[in-house]
Amino acid sequence: MARKISMKQAINEALDLEMTRDPSVIVMGEDIVGGTGSPGEDDAWGGVLGVTKGLHAKHGNRLMDTPLSESAYIGAAIGAATCGLRPVAELMFIDFMGVCFDQIFNQAAKFRYMFGGKAETPVVIRAMVGAGFRAAAQHSQMLTPIFTHIPGVKVVCPSNAYDAKGLLIQSIRDNDPVIFCEHKNLYGLECDVPAESYAIPFGEANVLRDGGDVTIVSYGLTVHRAMEAAEALAKDKVEAEVIDLRTLSPIDWDTVIDSVERTGRLVVVDEAHPRCSIASDVAAFVGQNAFGALKAGVQMVTAPHVPVPFSPVLEDLYIPNAAAIADAARRTLAPTGTSPRSIAA
Repeated sequence: MARKISMKQAINEALDLEMTRDPSVIVMGEDIVGGTGSPGEDDAWGGVLGVTKGLHAKHGNRLMDTPLSESAYIGAAIGAATCGLRPVAELMFIDFMGVCFDQIFNQAAKFRYMFGGKAETPVVIRAMVGAGFRAAAQHSQMLTPIFTHIPGVKVVCPSNAYDAKGLLIQSIRDNDPVIFCEHKNLYGLECDVPAESYAIPFGEANVLRDGGDVTIVSYGLTVHRAMEAAEALAKDKVEAEVIDLRTLSPIDWDTVIDSVERTGRLVVVDEAHPRCSIASDVAAFVGQNAFGALKAGVQMVTAPHVPVPFSPVLEDLYIPNAAAIADAARRTLAPTGTSPRSIAA
């Protein structure tokens, strides 16, 4: 039975269901338990934005507060995963990944390969991503492309509550390291989510809108901007197909290629910086594997190659918006000979 809940609630529910189902699931992070038992506090703090609030009352010491040392507790989570537990470690902001990056890309990502496929590291690292929260340059980045570069790590970035629940359950059950990216500006967004447990397989994109004129590919927050752009284009009788990648490693290349082969045009939207981004990855793959189907140059709509501004006005301009996406789609429909270009919205 479905009811409308927020993405924050859906993530909390997924953790609760998996901790109830599997006693090997533990949760670690900064301030996820802090406050419990102190004067005036009957419940856990639940992390910086309260995503895990209420879980300590149900599952006790399987939720653990950690020191303010990402290298310590991410390393501990990875070690615990090699010894039979299924840790979910909350990195808080993905911007802090530099402190513990060695444990992720030089250890967890390589264990299965280095031990001949016999080692498993079922660890999930949850982290907030993205701009728009007025959190400045060190707490607002979309660093998803860095992790997709690493073989052995799976990368997930849901755009809604339904996907967040199903993908997190899948992540916890997976036997490889998963970076689970949660856009902080989507936490309050509600949609229909079943109360029961369900898992969404990795590598299966979601076609949110059918269209035959242009393909728009995105993930996370910018999926909603892409849908707004598609509605605006429809008023001009341009039907855009919108694809939500959902997982970035693996990527559902088949769905992307099939769509481009039908529409002949592609716009890729990514809140990350333009260089070596998901947008540039998708653009290159399509150029290599479906070049003959393209009727126009691929367009990228990304954040600019600058740090995230603290100024609210500048931060709003920094994030790719619906108008920029619609303009990029219109450029793919321009007469032959028009020079295509990438833009930073």
